Amino acid sequence: MRSTLTVLLAFAAGVLLATWWSGHLAMPSTASHAATTPDSMASDAVPEDDADVDRWPSQAPTPEQVLYAQPRMMRNALAELGPRVPGKPNLYLLAIAGDGSEDVFHNEAEYAARLFAQRFGASAHSLVLENNPATLTTRPLASWSNLETALDGLGKTMQPDQDILLLYLTSHGSEDHTLLLDMDPLPLDQLGASDLASILAMHPFKWKVLVVNACYSGGFVPPLRGPGTLVLTAARADRSSFGCGSDSNITYFGKAWLVDALNHTDNFVDSFKQASIQISRWEQQDKLTPSEPQIDIGSGITEQLALWRKNIVAGPPVAFKPPATKAVAR
Repeated sequence: MRSTLTVLLAFAAGVLLATWWSGHLAMPSTASHAATTPDSMASDAVPEDDADVDRWPSQAPTPEQVLYAQPRMMRNALAELGPRVPGKPNLYLLAIAGDGSEDVFHNEAEYAARLFAQRFGASAHSLVLENNPATLTTRPLASWSNLETALDGLGKTMQPDQDILLLYLTSHGSEDHTLLLDMDPLPLDQLGASDLASILAMHPFKWKVLVVNACYSGGFVPPLRGPGTLVLTAARADRSSFGCGSDSNITYFGKAWLVDALNHTDNFVDSFKQASIQISRWEQQDKLTPSEPQIDIGSGITEQLALWRKNIVAGPPVAFKPPATKAVAR
């Protein structure tokens, strides 16, 4: 089914890219991570004469050139991973920022890469895929194809019986448990919970930490749970999470788990518990419906994470430095 859709999208891409410059659809900015549906996107379409800012930067390569460059950029990104530290578990972070219309997701993925590299040492490796106008020539796109390529490459680099994959996804999420992958006008496939589970099942990762930071992300737990797997989500299957939008620099979950918790502990389960308490406090203060972050702990993963922690010396906290023009979201 996906291959058929891919062919159709490829056929339509030329028309889409040729007509995009005369007008495009604008994603609405909201306080929650709820993904925009096609119907609501259409209702928010920007009229040609009112579209005062193009999301595609004028100095960037063309959309076609960006798509053409992806195989090379993925090869380079995988080649730049530091050498594996032998004799002990290594951790490989794959951070994915899905929505290119809001910097908050880009900020979060970039910070996660800095945090793990600086705080957890040489046995923590980072790879970032993101959709953002500022990184079209420096980071591979957050796309279905690049996700598969990244996992293929990591599967050849990692020791499958020892090393731990940490997949951190941040974007908008929909009520049908689909993550938004968007870099308008590129025709990107969306990523559903069952899609992600199927992709991961094709790769030999015995130990996994899967973090989904989006609205309704609790719906990812059932298809992703299993032996050797820790699943963390920012919300219940039927609840929104908060902190995104054009006025935010980092989401509630991103700040609570990455910035505030992991800067003080290297234990992912303990940090999740701390983050959940902090998020609940913020939501009560703002009179928001509780997001209720979810956790599922598969057999064996806590012991493997403990073995990884035993072999690292955590460095000092890593400051989150948002752009000077924006205020930090809680």
